[in-house]
Amino acid sequence: MTSTNPTSPVGAPATQPTPTQRVQTSLERQGMMRAWGVRLERADVGMCELYMPFSDAVSQQQGSFHGGAMGALADIAGGYAALTVAPPGCEVMTAEYKINFLAAKSGGQLRAVGTVVRAGKRLIVATAEVTHVADDGTRTVCALMQQTLVAVAKHY
Repeated sequence: MTSTNPTSPVGAPATQPTPTQRVQTSLERQGMMRAWGVRLERADVGMCELYMPFSDAVSQQQGSFHGGAMGALADIAGGYAALTVAPPGCEVMTAEYKINFLAAKSGGQLRAVGTVVRAGKRLIVATAEVTHVADDGTRTVCALMQQTLVAVAKHY
């Protein structure tokens, strides 16, 4: 749905995508996330929720989710939460993150919820919680992450 922007020429459509549209468009451009089956559950201003199913592609040698896959999912969830507050025409890039792994799990899926803690003029700080959701619905927190992101101009 488009609306008329009162500061644009008469009849010009507003071009601001919703947070969900902005995140989904970016997620579709990420080959690794597509290959791993990551899906967007919801996005709102300052928040993003993603799911990743268990598969051989995201497992480690002992049969549980690989820490690298958990870290990538947390980074993406926090990054997309930050994208929802970044200026129009910008993407975000992670400058750093720290993650604590709390539990190893297999099967089911991982749920990552990213939340913006503070959006400054140059830096955005976000957190993400990664929870394992077993096939029977049991939930276990697997990882906690904090990250710093920088808004950058789009290059595509």
